Amino acid sequence: MRRAVCPGSFDPITNGHLDIIARASELYDVVHVAVMINKSKQGLFTVDERIELIRQVTGRFGNIEVESHHGLLVDFCKDRGIPAIVKGLRAVSDFDYELQMAQMNNGLSGVETLFIPTNPTYSFLSSSLVKEVAAWGGDVSHLLPDVVQEALVERLGEK
Repeated sequence: MRRAVCPGSFDPITNGHLDIIARASELYDVVHVAVMINKSKQGLFTVDERIELIRQVTGRFGNIEVESHHGLLVDFCKDRGIPAIVKGLRAVSDFDYELQMAQMNNGLSGVETLFIPTNPTYSFLSSSLVKEVAAWGGDVSHLLPDVVQEALVERLGEK
């Protein structure tokens, strides 16, 4: 069985993330979406909320498993027998950083990294940018799955 992981903070998941996950789901039998926990960052959504949103928007693919992880991504892979990491690349600046991470991960564990170029429609997109624009009242509905847009509007209305 061919397995891979798509890691990230997904705070929140965007259409750019979803595009990479969807494309990975066509290449692998099972794609694990790992919501990576960074205790030093305060997210807009809790980890459990992110997991639930991801499950809702990826359920149609039928081969996605979503869970959280705190620690090294290679440990997540080792514990689950996952030989590949799938990462989306938006720009050359992403490549510089992600190549270093891929080489480190391979050196630590032998896990390979597959880079998928982002759909040009989403080449500028990040969760941070979406949150910032939305916080100032900008329309980001075309950048998010509907359920995520609704959750974002609700959460920002609480603040």
